[in-house]
Amino acid sequence: MNTLIKYILVLILFAFSKAGLTQNRISSSEQTLSFEEYLDYVKQHHPLLKQANLQVSVGEANLLKSRGGFDPKIEVDYNRKKFKKTEYYDKLNATFKIPTWYGIEFKANFEENTGKFLNPSLTVPDGGLYSAGVSFSVAQGLLINERMAMLKKAQFFINQTSAQRDLLVNNLIFEASIAYFEWIGANNEQEIYANFFKNAQLRFQGVKRSVEVGDKAAIDSTEAKITFQTRKLNLEAAKLKARKAALKASNFLWFNDVPLEIEESITPILPNDSIIASSLYLEGITNDSERLTKHPKLRSIEAKVGSLKVDRSIKRNKLLPKLDFQYNFLTSKGNQLNSFNTANYKAGVNFSIPLFLRKERGDIRLANLKLKDAKFERISTSLALQNKIAAVTAEILSLQEQNGLINGIVTNYKTMLDAEERKFELGESSLFLINSREQKLIEATLKANTLQVKFLYANASLYNVLGISELEILN
Repeated sequence: MNTLIKYILVLILFAFSKAGLTQNRISSSEQTLSFEEYLDYVKQHHPLLKQANLQVSVGEANLLKSRGGFDPKIEVDYNRKKFKKTEYYDKLNATFKIPTWYGIEFKANFEENTGKFLNPSLTVPDGGLYSAGVSFSVAQGLLINERMAMLKKAQFFINQTSAQRDLLVNNLIFEASIAYFEWIGANNEQEIYANFFKNAQLRFQGVKRSVEVGDKAAIDSTEAKITFQTRKLNLEAAKLKARKAALKASNFLWFNDVPLEIEESITPILPNDSIIASSLYLEGITNDSERLTKHPKLRSIEAKVGSLKVDRSIKRNKLLPKLDFQYNFLTSKGNQLNSFNTANYKAGVNFSIPLFLRKERGDIRLANLKLKDAKFERISTSLALQNKIAAVTAEILSLQEQNGLINGIVTNYKTMLDAEERKFELGESSLFLINSREQKLIEATLKANTLQVKFLYANASLYNVLGISELEILN
């Protein structure tokens, strides 16, 4: 009994999860799902959108980390040695440092040292010794240093992660649109075969009755039956294709982190040109070159180039000698600022330079090569995107023309079939000719459906190749 109750509860929960789409989006009078409603679900609830936003969060965290290089710092160094009741030394050194942008560091220090075996240079007044000063680099590290480079690269990384997020969102909307358009094509194909199946069924019944009363030969009934069975076979295959396409479109439908499934009774709606343009943000896009500069791929490469330039700058800076100065005012009266003067100080200088600079020159050469590679990537990517945009635009224009032509062909085939059927009723034609005309009409109708879906694909491809992002539009 407990197992049965659990099974019933599972079925109820599953039914509610499946019914979520119907309850929230589909009216009771029309069991349809429009392209706008479909994309609205994808944009609002798909988990990949949340994952895309994580890309920017990673960049922001990296920027916060790099800014930590400029945080003020407190350092305390305490050492004491006592052995056999003898205090060898007791040393305290507390420092407060404030790093700044151009390699300059301000420092305040308190030092107190006692002990019998203390190094004479560490001897300080009884109340301790206070110092305040500055340390800075004159050559290497003045205009750019590791802290500065890390922060600049983190800012470029923010732009790069933002572009990667936009690419993820763009690809998601593109793939979801393609899945919806495939569903439209498969559903239309099912309707086409369903209509011709009804025609074949009525024709078969009519020929069968004519055979029974002796107006037609028995072979006509066999031929009509073959056509009827063929249409039924095609219809069953089309139903399977449509269901698979609906399930594929369901992969992009979520609600509150729960996947949804499109029910068999729900059908898609063929969007018109204005709906496609508004849903995919293709309205008003006339200047491809301006749109291209905002493309996420190029923005990502630009950020990469900027980061590599920072790398090259820091490596060029390593060619300079290392020349660091520090100067500290000393006093034993830390509570009196006027006690700091130039008579009591501690200063130092540190100088070093490699004789051949082979490591530094090799690093610069590698940095230049990486930068050239990134610039070549930017040029080739820009050219490839321009060509893709031109190709997709040409495809859309061509498909518009092809759709107009195929619709005319379908109309003419329909006229010929109607005329052949009237001749058949008058006894001036044969079932073979009707089936032949009808087969041509079916092929033309399927071709029209294929071209219609290709036109929808082309619009989605234009959205994809332009790199349009939902989050970019909202921002």
